[in-house]
Formats: sequence, structure tokens, C-alpha cells
Amino acid sequence: MSLYARRTPVYEHAGDDTYVYPAQPSGAQRLALRVLQAGALAVVLMAATYKVFELDRFFVPKELVLHLTALIAGILCLGAARRVTVGRVDLLLAGYLVLGALSAALAQNPWAGMRALGVSASGIVVFWAARSLGRAGLARPLLVAIGIAVTLGALTSLAQTYGVRLDVFSVNRAPGGTLGNRNFVAHLCAFGLPILALCALRAWRGPGVALGAVGFAALAAVLVLTRSRAAWLGVAAALATLVLGWLVVRPVRRDGRSWIRLALLLLFAGGGVAVALIVPNKLRWNSEDPYGETARGVVNYQEGSGRGRLIQYGNTLRMAAAHPVLGVGPGNWPVEYPGFAKRRDPSMDPNEGGMTSNPWPSSDWVALLAERGLPAFALLVLAMAGLAGTAWRRMRTARDADEGLVALALASTLVATLVVGAFDAVLLLALPSLLIWAALGALTSGEEGRWSFDAGGGMRFLGVLVLGVGIGGFAARSAAQTAAMHLYAGSGEARVMEQAARLDPGSYRIHLRLARSYSGRRTRERRCRHAEAANALFPHADAAAAQARRCE
Repeated sequence: MSLYARRTPVYEHAGDDTYVYPAQPSGAQRLALRVLQAGALAVVLMAATYKVFELDRFFVPKELVLHLTALIAGILCLGAARRVTVGRVDLLLAGYLVLGALSAALAQNPWAGMRALGVSASGIVVFWAARSLGRAGLARPLLVAIGIAVTLGALTSLAQTYGVRLDVFSVNRAPGGTLGNRNFVAHLCAFGLPILALCALRAWRGPGVALGAVGFAALAAVLVLTRSRAAWLGVAAALATLVLGWLVVRPVRRDGRSWIRLALLLLFAGGGVAVALIVPNKLRWNSEDPYGETARGVVNYQEGSGRGRLIQYGNTLRMAAAHPVLGVGPGNWPVEYPGFAKRRDPSMDPNEGGMTSNPWPSSDWVALLAERGLPAFALLVLAMAGLAGTAWRRMRTARDADEGLVALALASTLVATLVVGAFDAVLLLALPSLLIWAALGALTSGEEGRWSFDAGGGMRFLGVLVLGVGIGGFAARSAAQTAAMHLYAGSGEARVMEQAARLDPGSYRIHLRLARSYSGRRTRERRCRHAEAANALFPHADAAAAQARRCE
């Protein structure tokens, strides 16, 4: 029976390796579905207006949404579980998290390690929760919510493109909408395109197809307007996977309705591209032919940002070679990279000596290898390979067009994620982590686990305890960071800044500001305490080192 049937059968274990039908979704599972749906929408829209924190004002609120979504949905799914089914992919992801936690504990900057580990842990909990809901027959409404969230993110980008000005938009990185950066919204469209296509192709009624087609047009327009080469490559790879798979999967190839709907989606996508190129907008590019220039340089690594990526990758791989087992720690790439960078490295901030321009490298996979070490990196790669294997098996064994399209969506989403992640940060960030892991969980919900066992009350209690302490701790950390940003942006008084530092002891910006604000002998102790804290967080930063030398 298809994932998209009006009533998906779900079976309960009856002992002696037999199963009985049906097992209806419980109230807790339906509530968990609402939590994941709300989280998918909220993570797109959530942003703060503290413009002095130009990146974190987008990242931290979205991380809070991710953690709360994972915490509540995970607890609800655990409470409703009668049996636990575990497969190879689950074990690989669990091992990846354990190694990441050990790496974070030993990192130079454990606060950054905790933050990055939290994004990974909450994303994988979302994956497990989504797969649990999919097995209860709730995959379809979750995927629809993800498709709506992707479209909503594209619409905020288009709103900024055509003149809407809101405090939650970033002017410097337009048209990023509520994501704050044009590259990030382009990545959203790239990995979200297969999910939206699946929702439109398998919609039960005409209005659903029409809404999907409009969303497809919006995504196509944003992909052109944002000029993100990583997203363009990801979409090209995803479409190539979809086309090849379409020809391979016989039930899809023979389904006339799917062909008609695909043609409609492509027609609307072409219209979106045409509108983006023809209709005047409020974007200001330095080039006279910005879109043509990006198209011509999409694989250019001889100059510009392409050459900068190669330099960065080389230095980051040297970092990985120097720390092969556990890496430098999750989120610690910007902490350690200056020690491996050479003079005039384009990844270094020209205005702040010893600091990188961005808090992440230009590749998920290079970052994960350097930050978490070869063993953890290998576990994640094997988990992704396992998901790809699931997609391939389903493509070969699909019994109808619905099953074939689900397999194609899984394969295309994976390919888009892997390709975009090869050229920019994707799974390192909260929004993609929530949406991608939720989609992968829903799309693989029919995969049989290798081991299955009863979930007793003690096991459920232990799981809830781990989630409450672990994911709950990450959520509390994000909430404290948000409160610290509010204090920092609202007052310049040392007393208030001290409170902000207590709320967010891992903030380099707050410690450095406090170190600079204290100048007299009577405040030397406070000045030195914050100077040393800033220097410990980023030991290569010139400003922090200068403040620390004053205390010698």
C-alpha cells in the first residue's frame, strides 16, 4: 500500500512474528504531528531584530525552534511507542552523535561545541520522530507541511526582492527574507524542491496541484534571484536524479496523470524564471549582467569565491589530518582555522585579525571531517549511504506510481542535500536540519528495521529522561542566548552586560566588550576575567589576545 493512500495500513505486533491490522495513530502521535508541522513553519519564520547580531539573530531563534520541536515531538512519540524498531541507519546515527558529544567535550571552545552538537542531535531526533509518525500513517500531512514551509520561505525572499522592508530581513544579504541570507534561502529551495514536487504530483485534488505549481514557480524565481551557485548545482543534480529515476521506475513512467502534472510543474517553473528575469526588482548587484555572470562562473574555481573555497578546503583538510580521531570539536572550525590559514587567506576577516569571515566553512562535509574526526564522518556517510540504498530498493520494487514517486523524492532530496552541502553550510544549521531530517524520516518510514523489541515503561522513562536532559539542555541554552542578545542590544551598561555574560558565557562578543569597557585599577579583575574568557574562546583572535596581554 502506498505512503500516499487515503488510509495507510499500520500493523501492530501480535507475537510469533505476526502482525495484525489495523493500529490507528494515537492521540500522542497526532499531537506530535502537529508539533512537527508547527516547527517546520516556525523555523522558517522565526528571527530576531537585534541587528548587532547580524547572523545569530537568525540562527539562535531557529535553533530554539529546532530544539523545542525535537524535545516535544520526541517525548510524545516515545510515550506512544509500544515497540521500538532499530535499523542500521539508526545505529550509525546514534554512534555519530556519541562521537560528536565526546569531541565537543574535549574542544577548545566547548560552548560552540555544545551548540553545534545540539543542532545535530535535535535534527536526528526529528528524523526518528518523523519516521515513527510515518509508520503510524502520518507521513503525508508532515510532508505537506514541509512543502508549505519551503514555499513560505521562498515567498519571504520574494517579498524582500520586490520592496517589502521588515526588521527581520537582513539588508546586507538580500534577498534572504526571514532566513537572513540569500544563499540560505536558495539552499532551502534546492533541497525543498523534491518534497514540494512530491506533494503536487500526488495531491488528491486539483487545488492541491495548483498550489504546488504556484509554489514551484516561487522556488524557481528565488533560485534565479539569489544567484547561489551551490543551490544551482544542487537543483541540477536533484532534477537529473528525478529524470533518470522517472525513466527507470516503471509504474511512474507508465502513469499518465503524473506526466501531466510534471509538465504543469515545469511550465510554472519556467514562468517563475521568466518573471524573475523580466520584472524589475529592488536588488542592487555590482554586475551589469549578474545572472549571466553567475551562470558562466558556476563551476569556476580559478578565481573569486571558487578559488577561495579551494584554499579553505585545503587548509581545513590539514586541520582534519592534525586531529584525525575526534576532530577539533563541533562548531570549532572558526576557533582553529586561523592557526592553519596562510597570509591573505580569503576566509579570514580583513577587519578582525585572527577571526574568520564566517563561523562555518564552505562545505558541510569538509567541516564535519575536520570538526568531528574521521570515525564520526564515516558513520554519517554510511548512514546517508543507507538512506540512498533505501531509495534505490524502493525505486526497483515500486508497485505503483505513489511508491515510485516517494522513492524518487527520497533520492532527489538526498542528492540535493549532499551536493549543496558540498559547497556550503546546510546540515550545520538549524532550519535545514529540521526540514531535511523530518523529510528523510517521513520518506523512509516504511523501511523495515533490523531489530524490534517491546518498549517497556522503564525504557520509555529512560528515553524521556535522556531527551529532557539532552535536548532540553540545548533548548535552555538557546533561550539563554536569545535573552543575552536582548540585553546586549538594549543597554550599554556594564551591569546589564555582566548579566548577559552570565546568560551566555560562550559569547566572545560580550566578553570582549566587557573587557574593553573596564579601564581603571579597581575594575582590573573584571577586565582580566572577561579578557581571558574571550581569549580562551578564540585564542587566535588579535583583539582578545591584546586585552589578555594587558593582564600579564
